[in-house]
Amino acid sequence: MYLAIKLAKQQLAMSLVAAFALSLVFTSIASAVGLGQACGANVACDGALICQNAVCAEPAAGGGAGQDVFGINPIKDTTKLGQKDVRQTVAEIINVALGLLGTIAVVIILAGGFQWMTAGGNEEKVGGAKKLIISGVIGLAIIMSAFAISKFVINELGTATSTKDFQRIQ
Repeated sequence: MYLAIKLAKQQLAMSLVAAFALSLVFTSIASAVGLGQACGANVACDGALICQNAVCAEPAAGGGAGQDVFGINPIKDTTKLGQKDVRQTVAEIINVALGLLGTIAVVIILAGGFQWMTAGGNEEKVGGAKKLIISGVIGLAIIMSAFAISKFVINELGTATSTKDFQRIQ
């Protein structure tokens, strides 16, 4: 009976960790909308539609999405790469790097949980799994605090040296 309760607690903990990891993955996925609906930074257009003036529209004849079969038409620079404020670009790079590190920390925690679940009562494996989980949680705490500190510093530097182009990091 005691073993069944302990196993149920471990499965519940692993389910919660997996749900947290999946929520991190799915919140970063942009949604897609159809013709005539609003589009923008976090909302993409379905299929061959393009975002024009914040509304999904069909591409113009002869040069839109899906028309350049052989890749010989000139590329339109829709990314505005090189046209953003340098501080904004650095902030985005930091956000992506810390997001990647956070994902790795969650995977480490999941690996430790999997190792614990498959230990079969072996104390050495359970001890190693505990160390892996604790290391993952500590790493995640460090990453989250680094994110908060970097967000604060970048926002304050942007405000102190503000131009019209700088937007606060959300």
